[in-house]
Amino acid sequence: MAAAGAEIWPSVAKALGMPRTATSVKTRATPSSPAHNHHRQPTSYDSRPSLSTMPSFALNSTTPVTTRLFSTSITRGDLYSAPTPQTRSPLQDLITRLAASSRLDTSPTANRNRVFGLSPYKWLLQRRGFSNGGISRNMLANLEAAANRNPTSPTAQNAFYQVLLKANMPGIIVERYQSGRYARNQAVEDVYAKALSMMNSNNKVADMGAAVGQPGGLDQSQLQAIGQAVAATAKGGNIAVSAQGSGGKQGPIHVVVDESLGSTIFKWVRFLMIFGFVCYFSLVVVTMIVESFNSFKRTGTARADAEVKAESQKARFADVHGCDEAKEELQEIVEFLKNPDKFSTLGGKLPKGVLLVGPPGTGKTLLARAVAGEAGVPFFYMSGSEFDEVYVGVGAKRVRDLFNAARSKSPAIIFIDELDAIGGKRNTRDSTYVKQTLNQLLTELDGFDQSSQIIIIAATNFPKLLDKALTRPGRFDRHVSVDLPDVRGRLAILQHHAKKVKLAEKINLQELAQGTSGLSGAELENIVNSAAIHASKNKSPFISMKDLIWAKDKVVMGAEKKSMVISEKEKLMTAYHEAGHALAALYTAAQPIALYKVTILPRGGTLGHTAFLPEMDKHSWTTSDYHARIDCAMGGKVAEEIVYGNDLVTSGVSGDLNNATDLAFQMVAYFGMGGGGLAPMDFGSRYNNLSPATREQVEREVQKMLNESYGRTREMLVAKRKELDRLAEALVDYETLDKEEVLKVIKGESLTDRMKMPRDGPMTIPISSSPLEGLPPIGGGEQQGGSEPPPPAPPASV
Repeated sequence: MAAAGAEIWPSVAKALGMPRTATSVKTRATPSSPAHNHHRQPTSYDSRPSLSTMPSFALNSTTPVTTRLFSTSITRGDLYSAPTPQTRSPLQDLITRLAASSRLDTSPTANRNRVFGLSPYKWLLQRRGFSNGGISRNMLANLEAAANRNPTSPTAQNAFYQVLLKANMPGIIVERYQSGRYARNQAVEDVYAKALSMMNSNNKVADMGAAVGQPGGLDQSQLQAIGQAVAATAKGGNIAVSAQGSGGKQGPIHVVVDESLGSTIFKWVRFLMIFGFVCYFSLVVVTMIVESFNSFKRTGTARADAEVKAESQKARFADVHGCDEAKEELQEIVEFLKNPDKFSTLGGKLPKGVLLVGPPGTGKTLLARAVAGEAGVPFFYMSGSEFDEVYVGVGAKRVRDLFNAARSKSPAIIFIDELDAIGGKRNTRDSTYVKQTLNQLLTELDGFDQSSQIIIIAATNFPKLLDKALTRPGRFDRHVSVDLPDVRGRLAILQHHAKKVKLAEKINLQELAQGTSGLSGAELENIVNSAAIHASKNKSPFISMKDLIWAKDKVVMGAEKKSMVISEKEKLMTAYHEAGHALAALYTAAQPIALYKVTILPRGGTLGHTAFLPEMDKHSWTTSDYHARIDCAMGGKVAEEIVYGNDLVTSGVSGDLNNATDLAFQMVAYFGMGGGGLAPMDFGSRYNNLSPATREQVEREVQKMLNESYGRTREMLVAKRKELDRLAEALVDYETLDKEEVLKVIKGESLTDRMKMPRDGPMTIPISSSPLEGLPPIGGGEQQGGSEPPPPAPPASV
């Protein structure tokens, strides 16, 4: 700790003692040292040095910092290395007296110097030599203490002097020897002679030329000029110039500059300002480079923000089917764009915006493209998710660029798909940058009038999420509903897409349209495309009706899981479960939807599937319709209980119970179809705000409705136990049955045109057009197998 403190103390003392005054330049001259006397015994002397050459502030200061400042301005080996007091300068004697003052003696530097027996200036000049020759400070301290304890022992003095020689510190040896307080012998005198020799060889006084006023030296005016030049360069601080140098290569002039506090602060402030400016300029340059190379924009057909290109559309209204009412409303937009004077004669104005609302896949985007194609105007398309990116303000900028580009191409159509991505409802918790894109869009919608002939068309699947300020008249004047197609619309869509593929003769598209109720135009297109791909895989020259049915089953029921392995026991349990659904659909009175197909092949996320398709589009549902649907959902669970008992009911009934519960809750809470003294009101939308008693009454009515449906279904299936067993066995044998085949099986008729599946081994793929097509090869002869007959039916109970 003492060694570390000794190392850092000069720097700390310099910082604490830094003067705060303006620049002051002082010069001093040091007389040359005379030749040293090599006598063995020291001689007495009486020196009265003159202080006339000392700076004024050095004469008035007694701080250790001032002493250090002036001592460091003189190089090692000159004045302080003089072997005798006669050769020392008046400044050295002054420093010696200052070191004896009370302030200097109490300083940490002076206290540490006493450990080594050195004066403060000796410590400052020779502290670097402690590490020379591999000599440590602890060794020097120990040997010095031993020499001080034994001043009459020449051996102790010789040991200390030998270490000082190795440490390259001959000045201390000369000083101790000349003090006359320590013992001597021949070895000590030899060491003293070596110390004198080292000091004479290091003495630079003779090489520095004559003193001030002598040839080769500098006079006071020259030193003053040097100090002023250094002060002008240093811009503040204290300057000390040594007069020992001649200015040549062999005798350089030593200058010590201590900067003032104000100069140091100014330097740091200037550095921070320059650093901040460079960082800001670098950030601006990097941002410009990133924007120029379009690093964060879309790839492929991406376009820069400053260049929004218009698209020419080839779509026409003849390509749009299944939404005749929407086409009729948009026809007026086309007439406005083609002939605006026709409507303006009576004061009519061109609508600013049209909002297309409808479920996904109904043709909203196709309608917008058809409007642009019919009107023959430029079409600007952007999705709502394309406006906002990682940078704040990019969305608002892109909105401005989009509308500016449309104004330059007027008349034009701007289409924004998925408007809810940027037009959602605002609230007070949103940050300001979140609202910038929507606010800019609202501003642009108000910024142009009807005479500009620019139509804004937007599409969304969730109109309730849009901000009211966006959907008000004057911004989006018209709301056009694009619903799912009806049976005539589905037939028109199928006929339109059938023109693009090769269909076989006698394809009944009307039957396919009737069996695809609830499907959108995109799903119908997918059916035709999937049928074409399936026919191509089978190397068929045309698309048959069976290919279309296979594609419809894939869309309605889900994709087949051909590689899934199911045990025979689990296969039979799945067959009874699906048979219960099928019989509930056939024998439940007033069934609103007809049975379409039953399969125990895994499809989608289920082990089996019972599909229902209405024969005609149905828009209104009665209480008996909902009861029939709940009974059908209960059929799977009830069938498992009848055959296997309550303890062996599988977890596959979870989806059925969920559907049945949802239907019953909707009937009671939303449709007012419950009883039990409940008022005919809407409980569902305010269910969380209802009193506990009212909610309990609603739940009790839902449970009552489900229990009644469970009882009806169980009574029916117990009465039809024989039909249940027949249908389950047929499903295990044939895996997939349609409605006509189900009716034959429950009557006890055999399916002569179908081949039974093997009972042992993994499940196989569904049957194809021919009995053997699609089946894996069967090796090793006939495969026989079966399963145990189901347990007998329990006694009938309601």
